[in-house]
Amino acid sequence: MINAEAAMPITRQSERKVILASSLGTVFEWYDFYLYGLLATVISAQFFSGVNETTGFIFALAAFAAGFAVRPFGALFFGRIGDLVGRKNTFLVTMGLMGASTFLVGVLPSYASIGVAAPILLVVLRLLQGLALGG
Repeated sequence: MINAEAAMPITRQSERKVILASSLGTVFEWYDFYLYGLLATVISAQFFSGVNETTGFIFALAAFAAGFAVRPFGALFFGRIGDLVGRKNTFLVTMGLMGASTFLVGVLPSYASIGVAAPILLVVLRLLQGLALGG
């Protein structure tokens, strides 16, 4: 027979590592969504300055909402990938996708620089972030 008490510390330690890694990943991913919501007025001025101030703010919030709209698709897509290739690798992919998208939002030129391409690229990157967050 297997000694159940001897196996417990290993299982608990493994569970703690999984919980810690998952929690940190969730904190990193949600931090970006928090920052975007906090800076929505600045983002509206930088990326939606081709319209009046109120409309620009509504567009900035719509881009924020777009990230939430694709979360279920991210869960479906990355859930299936996680079942096929493993959850650890899928977790790393979602973290990388979120990090790359966040970085690219940070270096994205404003509306004054590239015109209407700026808000389009912002929405595309927000969709990628939502997909990664769903995963």
